[in-house]
Amino acid sequence: MSPTPVMTEMPSDALFEDRCDLYGAEDAQAILQLAIARETESGEMSRGQLLEIAAELGISSDTLAAAEQEWQVRQVEQAERQVFDQFRQQRFQHHLIRYTVVNGFAMALNYMAADRLSWSLYLALIWGLAIALHGWHTFRPTDYRYAEEFEKWRRQQQLKRSFRRAIDWLLGT
Repeated sequence: MSPTPVMTEMPSDALFEDRCDLYGAEDAQAILQLAIARETESGEMSRGQLLEIAAELGISSDTLAAAEQEWQVRQVEQAERQVFDQFRQQRFQHHLIRYTVVNGFAMALNYMAADRLSWSLYLALIWGLAIALHGWHTFRPTDYRYAEEFEKWRRQQQLKRSFRRAIDWLLGT
């Protein structure tokens, strides 16, 4: 929990100094982010500026380099997660299209053969429930299941890339 400052009738500098002496890590990070954003007009910062700010805060260049590497890994993972989410949504859309086409054909066939819909309604209902479950898992995944599917997809993508590299190497391209 962050401390709540008490507002009194003081000049702004005195008020700032008297607010509190301790901030939580998240609060300090948020305050520094806002200050840095206000300080840089374009919203972007050079690596030199980043090193300078880190030095002023007493952060070693090794710690900054490790944090920068971790940030880059997170950026790559986030990009992969976006591609994975698109893959999941496309897979669901393909499933939905197949459902519509096959059930439309089955209902037309059932109606032409028996002048009424009978068995095709059962097919549409059962498959429709499966589609609804698939949609739920696609758009409302549990954390554990999502992480499991993401890691499986990620391994498959790495395997595909490795296989393509091996084929390219064998073909000399």
